[in-house]
Amino acid sequence: MAFRNETRVTHFILHGLSSNPDLQIIFFVLFLVMYMFTVAGNLLIMITIYVDSHLHSPMYIFLSHLSFLDLSFSTVTVPNFLVNFILRRKTISFNGCLAQVFFLHFFGGTECLHLTLMSYDRYVAICNPLRYTTIMNKRVCLLLIFCTLVGGLMHGCGQVFPVILLPFCGPNEINHFFCDTHPLSVLACSRTFISETADVINSGTISFLSFTVLFVSYIHIISTILKIRSSEGKLKAFSTCASHLVVVTLFFGPLLFIYMRPPVTFAADKLISVFFALVTPLLNPFIYTLRNEEVKKAMKRLGGRKVRFLGMHAN
Repeated sequence: MAFRNETRVTHFILHGLSSNPDLQIIFFVLFLVMYMFTVAGNLLIMITIYVDSHLHSPMYIFLSHLSFLDLSFSTVTVPNFLVNFILRRKTISFNGCLAQVFFLHFFGGTECLHLTLMSYDRYVAICNPLRYTTIMNKRVCLLLIFCTLVGGLMHGCGQVFPVILLPFCGPNEINHFFCDTHPLSVLACSRTFISETADVINSGTISFLSFTVLFVSYIHIISTILKIRSSEGKLKAFSTCASHLVVVTLFFGPLLFIYMRPPVTFAADKLISVFFALVTPLLNPFIYTLRNEEVKKAMKRLGGRKVRFLGMHAN
């Protein structure tokens, strides 16, 4: 309880992306439009996969869960930024800031593990196609998704607990547009070596291990694809992995830059944070739908059902 007596800060002030009023308006409009497309795109994928029975296979169940994670990950930070702009405030409560740190790393950690899981799914599908339905049945699929959520929960707790134990007695201005461990540790009134070390170990380990497993999986996948004799078979196998590789690169690139180093803030951190908090969740639905014929066909069938449904009610 001693730390509670030392903590005098009841709220934090978020600097945002810029102090320039004109740039703030541009960022608000840009964030609003991008977030609306993020919500619409990811919800459309989730609804399409849920409604269409042709897509009730592990690959598409994983894709639906990825859309849920992308939507949740973006929702942790962007709505608060938009609301603060509308209400002309830049504050966030102490508990609200801690909640943002937890959910940011909970969904981020879960997505790291989930992308790794999707690479394993592609590995089994390409390297062991005859055993795929046995290894990746629906029960195993849901169990693995549950395990990623547990891993994300442990990661989120591991990130927020060291921050909770830090004493904050002022200043309370965060040079960011959302709460995260690095900007918060700078404001602590005591030495933060332990919390900073825990931050690097926790985030760095999950990012590095996930990326390593992904890398090894794709070495085996590419090796197997190169052994396929027909050009059509190679092209089909590569196309099933290309979307996932693009998503992995977009997601892990910024995360490795920010969390695989000591907690020192750089000027580029905020722009890179925009990329992984908003741009990647926005692009993922387009990356998968544009390259996946089954999803596009399912969306057309969903659109046809909607037209027939509206026609029946109109009559």
